[in-house]
Amino acid sequence: MASIKYDFTTRYNEYDFSQTDYEEIYPDFEPNSFQEACEDILRYLLIKWGLEEAPEPAPIVFPDPVKLLTTCLKKIRKTLPITPKSIIFNKTKMSKHPDIELDTAQIFKSVYDMGKTLNNDKACREHLEKLRWNGEPICPHCGSQRDNHYRIKKRGEDKGYYKCKDCRLPFSVTIGTIFEKSTIPLDKWFIAIFKFTTNRKGISSYELMRELGVTQKTAWFMLSRIRNSVRMRDDFEFDGITQVDETYVGGKNKNRSKGKKVDNTQGRSLKTKTPVFGMLNNGIVYTQVIKNARGKTLKGIIDGKVKKGSTIVSDGWRGYRGLEKHYSHEVIKHNLGLFKKGSYHTNGIEGFWGILKRGIVGIYHFTSDKHLHRYCDEFAYRYNIRTMSLGEQFNLTLINCDERLRYKELIA
Repeated sequence: MASIKYDFTTRYNEYDFSQTDYEEIYPDFEPNSFQEACEDILRYLLIKWGLEEAPEPAPIVFPDPVKLLTTCLKKIRKTLPITPKSIIFNKTKMSKHPDIELDTAQIFKSVYDMGKTLNNDKACREHLEKLRWNGEPICPHCGSQRDNHYRIKKRGEDKGYYKCKDCRLPFSVTIGTIFEKSTIPLDKWFIAIFKFTTNRKGISSYELMRELGVTQKTAWFMLSRIRNSVRMRDDFEFDGITQVDETYVGGKNKNRSKGKKVDNTQGRSLKTKTPVFGMLNNGIVYTQVIKNARGKTLKGIIDGKVKKGSTIVSDGWRGYRGLEKHYSHEVIKHNLGLFKKGSYHTNGIEGFWGILKRGIVGIYHFTSDKHLHRYCDEFAYRYNIRTMSLGEQFNLTLINCDERLRYKELIA
């Protein structure tokens, strides 16, 4: 069969876009939008076949708030005590509004109250848009913040898709979040987030599986994504009285069968247990899974997170010796039966360890060393926002779900 030649250059010059009646072709599209789409398609074909030179990209001028969001800020160490809201917010993400407030959208008092309002995908998406954008959609590709981005309809339905007026790329409010490309409906995601945030000791994947009607593997992946999003990402340092302590997470020999018992696992043995270090200051807790509880390890973390000259309160563990060089060190000798020294004590951080261990033993039953840091971040996050109302905790968690974790990365 002989090839058919077509003169694209002549036809393109002869074609007159102004004579097209766009309303007859597609009544839902605006004339300007349809004309621009046709011109873009023909121009792309001409450039691809070498009949026209590619134009230089036009510079995009961002408004001032977007320039602040898209600029890579220097790492600024925040000094505590500050409110939990300030430490958890990560406003350097360009897909968030610069003036995010928890009461921008509706505040729900319970999961039942939320279920009556956010009972479909559209209502959940609008609630998320109100929280993250506050009426001004922000393109996650270039950072353009406008209230007149193009609306894209799919099969005549508005499903929350936009086309950026500056970079011409499509986007939605779920791009860059844990909801991106997820086959789980948003209303199920919202129920999982509400229960994850408001249950003091968490919710297991098997319980979430029964409530949402998904598989246990899917429920565990959803919870792991939420845990990864709520971890503390801001660089900060404690100032003032700081309680420090370490604990060991792992099984006990009395809970094992005779053939699985391990010798010499008492006390600080690392054969079957994993050490976790924690600091508490002004109601805000910070945790970190460590390899050992030696002085070099503990003092390295304290030097990086506590301001010099502050007061450190610890027990009599020898790993804390030498802190008096840079800090005011108060030692509570538990081995002598002392649990308070004037106004100094470590009851706050030890109370947090009680919540952590009761949650692991009673809800999750077992945590592997590989994922233990995610569970510690989960309990630290709930502890830090405990003074907020349930609705504010839910909205805050929705705002912070801005980091997508893939399953291959989770199990790698």
